[in-house]
Amino acid sequence: MNILDQPIIDSSFIQNLIPQKKPFVMVDKLLYFSRNKVTAGLSVSEENIFTENNVFQAPGLIEHMAQTLALHTGYQYFLKNEAPPTGYLGAIKKVEIHKLPTLGQELETTVTILHEIMGVTLVTIETICEGMIISESEMKTVLAK
Repeated sequence: MNILDQPIIDSSFIQNLIPQKKPFVMVDKLLYFSRNKVTAGLSVSEENIFTENNVFQAPGLIEHMAQTLALHTGYQYFLKNEAPPTGYLGAIKKVEIHKLPTLGQELETTVTILHEIMGVTLVTIETICEGMIISESEMKTVLAK
């Protein structure tokens, strides 16, 4: 069940939910949120540090996927009126990048939580651009104690 009444597109609010700060912010919208799933968006812009020759590069896409997961944790803690904890990327099990997005395109990345136990979270991630799956990943994160 989606807990959001409508998408959150206030980038300042979004930035308060994740530990990354400008110019390293790779999410600018919260589109869907539930206990086991989150969808975040990103508009590929010329100002983005991972945009090169009008193409959003693979490291940026991977960081966007990881920050979508961080956004899930951050919003979860926001709903509890608590400060979000710092998390670390524990492992990237697989990453498949089928296509790199270009300037002006919109990314929608969905993280599905498979397991969450004792601060360790295992997820699958899928990024869609213009109706096509452009990347997929499995990641594991660990919350700092």
